[in-house]
Parts: sequence; structure tokens; C-alpha cells
Amino acid sequence: MTAQQWRERNRPARLEKRYEFEGYDALREFLERAADLSEEKGLYPDIGFGRSYANFTIHAEEDSEVLSETQREFARLLDSLNVHSKA
Repeated sequence: MTAQQWRERNRPARLEKRYEFEGYDALREFLERAADLSEEKGLYPDIGFGRSYANFTIHAEEDSEVLSETQREFARLLDSLNVHSKA
């Protein structure tokens, strides 16, 4: 898996990141782990994906103009998910 750094955006406040994978199996494993993490933390990012990539967007809470530490920690936890890496 390769990934760019999280990019912080304003209007609306959000974090964005793209992860790339060697193939669909590695992507699927990552998405399953991300789903488990979402259930555990109660935080559900927007996800778009194709055969070998996934784009994540973590939005600020509704009615908030800033990202919380909970959302930033969720981003760090996504990065720590252990899956097959792309060379």
C-alpha cells in the first residue's frame, strides 16, 4: 500500500487521503479493516474506491468548522492498519 499524506481542507473542514494498493485483494482487506475501525470508533468517512485505490474523506462534525482530535486520531489509526504494501 502506498499513500499520500493527509491533506487538510477548509470549507467544509475535512481531511483527505488516497491509498493505493497492488491489487483488489489488498484493497478489499484494507476496506474491511477500515470498516471494523469505523464501527469501533463510530466515525464513518466518505470512501470512494476503484480496483487498486481508495480515497478517504473525514469531515468535521455537523455544525462545526474545525476537525476534532477524534477525527485526527481516526486518520492516524487508518494509517496504522497493517495490510500488504505496494512496492
